Amino acid sequence: MVKKTFNSLKSFVLKSKRVWMVLKKPTRKEFETIAKVSAIGILLLGLIGFVISLVMKPFV
Repeated sequence: MVKKTFNSLKSFVLKSKRVWMVLKKPTRKEFETIAKVSAIGILLLGLIGFVISLVMKPFV
């Protein structure tokens, strides 16, 4: 039981290390694009929620 847990933990650490070595810092342009897309998504979800609340208000 302990050996199995140790092996799974060791495997996780090795996989995490492998991913960490491949990572790179995004460029400014990449970061700005990600931020814009995220902001648009959040605004759209908020707008959809607002419209749904307006539509449902007469029924409550």
